[in-house]
Amino acid sequence: MFYWIYDIPSVALAVLITGAFVAFSWLGTIFIRPILRIFLRKRADINDLIGYMLSCFGVFYGLLLGLLAVAAYQNFSTVETIVSKEASALSALARDVSGYPEPDRTNLTWLLRDYTRYVVRYAWPAQQKGIVPQEGNTRMIAFHEQLIRFEPKTPGHEILHAEALRQFNNYLEARRMRLFSVTTSIPGVMWSVVLIGALMNIALIWMFDMKIINHMFLGGILSAFMGLMIFLIASLDNPFRGELSISSEPFQEILSHLMEE
Repeated sequence: MFYWIYDIPSVALAVLITGAFVAFSWLGTIFIRPILRIFLRKRADINDLIGYMLSCFGVFYGLLLGLLAVAAYQNFSTVETIVSKEASALSALARDVSGYPEPDRTNLTWLLRDYTRYVVRYAWPAQQKGIVPQEGNTRMIAFHEQLIRFEPKTPGHEILHAEALRQFNNYLEARRMRLFSVTTSIPGVMWSVVLIGALMNIALIWMFDMKIINHMFLGGILSAFMGLMIFLIASLDNPFRGELSISSEPFQEILSHLMEE
């Protein structure tokens, strides 16, 4: 539902989310706080009671945000490692293919070049939209058929062919893991708990009895920090989406190398 936020530049998105939380806090301070105060009896220790509740609530909510931030970063780092592993396997496969005799070397290199171009120009933009690209399967099948058609005639070619097959299997495994990671994200129910918790946190702030200027200042600071935390989690939640997404630079370097051959 909220995937449109990844079309916004990171700085603008951070300002938008933080500003929305601060604006919500200030509007509630002006319009909702007087209504809430009606239901609270005037007691000398009302701020102490609300402060105790807010501190207890803040511990659990802060723990939730912290765990989600760590989980989002670990997921982002894991997917980045998968992409690096896939690019390394593809580079090793291209290096092995370059040692094949003609005409197999030219044919295999051309197929790898075509596949890598597809990954950079078509598969990656699709991943950035949350679409799992499938057209690469046809290109991989064509490459595999050409690879297994090769018949080694020397012991050196046998070793090279066995190594190329091993690298090809390693690449397929890394590629499959990347495709599985395209739709990886924090479950929607957890996002619901995060947003509801933020609203409850701000509502507790509205109940404090203090001057409105101090109320808006303190509430704005807390709301801005919650907005920044949620921006951080959202930016790392989908590794292939947004300005902070994982780029196709490793594959672009491989494509440049293949174009030179």
